[in-house]
Parts: sequence; structure tokens; C-alpha cells
Amino acid sequence: MSWQNGLTGFLAGLLISIVTSPVGVSGAVFLLPVQLSVLHVPSPAVTPTNLLFNVVSGPGALARYRRNGQLAGPLARLLIAGTVPGVVLGAIIRVFAIPGPRVFRLVAAAVLLPLGLWLCVRALRPDAPDRSPLSRHAILGLSVVTGTVGGIYGIGGGSILGPILAGRGIPMTRIAPAALASTFLTSIVGAATYGVLALSTSGDIAPHWRLGLLCGAGGLIGGYLGARLQPYLPEKALRLLLGLLATALAILYLVQGSTAASR
Repeated sequence: MSWQNGLTGFLAGLLISIVTSPVGVSGAVFLLPVQLSVLHVPSPAVTPTNLLFNVVSGPGALARYRRNGQLAGPLARLLIAGTVPGVVLGAIIRVFAIPGPRVFRLVAAAVLLPLGLWLCVRALRPDAPDRSPLSRHAILGLSVVTGTVGGIYGIGGGSILGPILAGRGIPMTRIAPAALASTFLTSIVGAATYGVLALSTSGDIAPHWRLGLLCGAGGLIGGYLGARLQPYLPEKALRLLLGLLATALAILYLVQGSTAASR
């Protein structure tokens, strides 16, 4: 790995995490296309490299949220209970089934685009009613699904689960620390699962350690700064930011899916 790639990875992790950590979205969700298109990390090694980024960067934002007293509560425990087994399943699927990334991008875009637009409208029109709250069983089921997605693609399930919970009226001050806590713990489990699978499976499965650590170091600083910024942002601004991120990600996936189909 060249020093230029290392510096690019560090700066990408720093800037992305500043923007995403206030709304509970792992920076890995936007770091993934950077690793694929700019840093040229091969697949499937890009997934455990992204998980390594989450492991290194996560404590920055979580330390700040804990200092603010925002990590207490049942939501984080509920998300962790679903995403941890999901990420193990996702890692196994990624190594042995290797699902096509184009299909995932299109499905993720179909979910994120309406959610992102809904959150933007909801933020700009505060009088618009939230949908009915999700039950504990529904949140647990969604956590398993998003944990599996995180295990397959290393993006962190909070990028999908966060907009869903926000659209159901849960305050962003509760969603962000819970989503990042579940992403952090599931990334540890997912990275360990890939490490075990790499011992008995051929192919480029192990993470690119130096790049993942450098990206994560940037994310560690950026996550802390973003979490420190959150209390100064009103709920309306946080929902609008999450909606814009979800919409931008959906458009990015649609463009990547169309590009892959034209090749």
C-alpha cells in the first residue's frame, strides 16, 4: 500500500465520520465505494476491511455519547441482540454464496430512497405525523436482517435501520448511539468471523490491515468530533441530515448498479 492510498483512506475516514456519526450511520457505508473505486481493494476483502474500520473508528463516537449519558437504555441492547447473530450469518453467506453486489445495491436503493425522501419531508414539515412505533419483536427482526447485510457488505446495519427507526418517531438522540453501538460490536464479531474463515478458505478474504487501521484512525477522530457536534444540532436538522444521507446513498447504489449492468 502506498502512502498516498494510506493518506486518502485516513482523510476519507475522518471526513465521512464527522458527517455520519451524529445520526448513527457508520462511515463504512460511504467508505465502501471509496475502497472499491479509489483504493481498489479487491472483493471480498473489502468487507472485512470495512468491518475493521468500524472496529477502530467506533470507540471515538461511542466515548463521546457515553460521556453525554446517551448509551443507557434498552434500544442499544435490542439492536445488538439481533445484529450480532446476523453478522455471523452474513459473513458465511459472503464467503460461500458470494451474492452479487448489483442485486444488493438495487434492493438497498429501493429501501433507502423512499425512507430518505420521507425523512427529508418529515424534517421540513414538522406537522407531518410519524408512523406508528415499531414493536420490540419488529425491531429485533429488522436488526437480524440489517446485521446480516452488514456481515455481507461490511457497511453497518445502522445505515438502513436508522432511517426506519427515525421514520417511526424515535428521537435521533436515542437512535445514533444505539445504532453505532450495535455496529461496533457486530463489526468485532464479523471481523473475527472473517478471520476464522480466512484460515480454512482460499481467496482474498482477510482484511487489508494497514488500510483498515488508517481509515479507522481517521474515523476515530471524525466520529468523536461528529458525536460532540450532535447536541448542538436540533432534531429537525438531524432528521434532515439522515434523510439526505439515505437518499444520497440510494442514488449512489443506483448509479453503481447501472454502471455494473452496462459493462
